[in-house]
Amino acid sequence: MDWAKLLSKKRFNKISTSDKSDLRSEFHKDYDRIVFSSAFRRLGRKTQVHPLSNNDHIHTRLTHSIEVGSVGRSIGHNVGAFLEEKSELPRGIYAQEIGAIVQAACLAHDIGNPPFGHAGVTTILKNTDIPQLLKQG
Repeated sequence: MDWAKLLSKKRFNKISTSDKSDLRSEFHKDYDRIVFSSAFRRLGRKTQVHPLSNNDHIHTRLTHSIEVGSVGRSIGHNVGAFLEEKSELPRGIYAQEIGAIVQAACLAHDIGNPPFGHAGVTTILKNTDIPQLLKQG
């Protein structure tokens, strides 16, 4: 796997600044962009559905995404540390940045999902022409 091609710090829409006081990596800034986005915040108004739950504990997709992000960050950091130890990360990329990348992906995983989450996606795809449209390109 060519990590140097996959892990780019280049941001296409970034306004060039030379603010040396901001110590966050580009990957940590990506995480922050997600947290402060209105699409992410709207997850707080959507219930995370757990079919056949044994209790009445209900939480939102926002809470779910934060929990998934926490687990993802730990896993990503551990994988990053392993890759760092094997000298397989590109120069200037560190283990904690791998954690930030995975955490950001976990935070964003429910953004844009229809009601009823992944089951809703399956239902929509089964009952529309979207699969045919996707095949046509």
